[in-house]
Amino acid sequence: MFKNYLGIDLGTANTLVFAKGTGIILNESSVVAISTDTKKVLAVGDEAKQMIGRTPGNITAIRPLKDGVIADFDTTRDMLRYFIGKAQGRRKFFFKPHVVVCVPSGVTEVEKRAIEEATITAGVAPRSVALIEEPMAAAIGAGLPISEPTGSMIVDIGGGTSEIAVISLCGIVASKSLHVAGDELDDHIINFMRREYGLAIGDRTAEEIKLNIGCAYGADSSATMDVRGRDLVSGLPRTVLLSEVEALAAMREPIDKIVDAIKSTLEKTPPELSSDIMAHGIALAGGGAMIKGLAKLISIETGIPTYVANEPLNCVAMGTGIVVEHFNQLQNVLITHGKKRRR
Repeated sequence: MFKNYLGIDLGTANTLVFAKGTGIILNESSVVAISTDTKKVLAVGDEAKQMIGRTPGNITAIRPLKDGVIADFDTTRDMLRYFIGKAQGRRKFFFKPHVVVCVPSGVTEVEKRAIEEATITAGVAPRSVALIEEPMAAAIGAGLPISEPTGSMIVDIGGGTSEIAVISLCGIVASKSLHVAGDELDDHIINFMRREYGLAIGDRTAEEIKLNIGCAYGADSSATMDVRGRDLVSGLPRTVLLSEVEALAAMREPIDKIVDAIKSTLEKTPPELSSDIMAHGIALAGGGAMIKGLAKLISIETGIPTYVANEPLNCVAMGTGIVVEHFNQLQNVLITHGKKRRR
């Protein structure tokens, strides 16, 4: 019975599914492997991610979401159908689930309808789909007092977007959705390796660099990592030693953009709420929140205490799940009738 109520964090990099009464029951990559000959889906999720950069010519592994929204409708539908079916188990044949899906705060009407339609065609009844803005879900998952008349600030750095919002009384007072996040950091690392070392690396290697020695502040020159790739001159495999200081240099530009977006959002925040944020701090969520020194850098640049929320990777999914668990009490945080709640 409980698995008939699902919360879905439909992310650019990963999709998480929360089942009422159970918790997070699925966490897989938002990747689909398709045969270019038959157009048939061959694999979805983590299995498909393993194929990225390693498939023959007749198989392509793609990420159907870009910058937090649908880039390939049919593939997103197939991916959602797979994830919902896997979450439902045998019940998928008897009951259509009630679903709450996260969307970026800057989503347009067209993009919102596309997510709704993809969810419905994946097997969800039209009246059983509700949408919630990602920063609101992240704030709920991070345990911020979103229903109180006090200002709370959340910065959710995902794969495709960074969602920044100031929340009070269950409404978003000021927000910014930035198409600079984990993917952009990976791209800058790839470009840095080509420019500085003449080495071609793939997305997976760039992500490993970000996770292992990625840094935003206080880099340690003694922290290093062996990076393997293809020499752009000889075409042969080559290994270089990359330091944390160099990783910081590679990632500096997108990190500075995120910090600037936080400052811009603070400038639009009413003074009374600004004082609340100064007292309670800025909460960081999402995979990007775990980049070494990022909280410290934001704190220095804004003058506001900044901390990483508990389980930052799961904040959005947990927040969506809390809405699913307490749907009647938290309906006012959802996007209704095509409009976003604002205070």
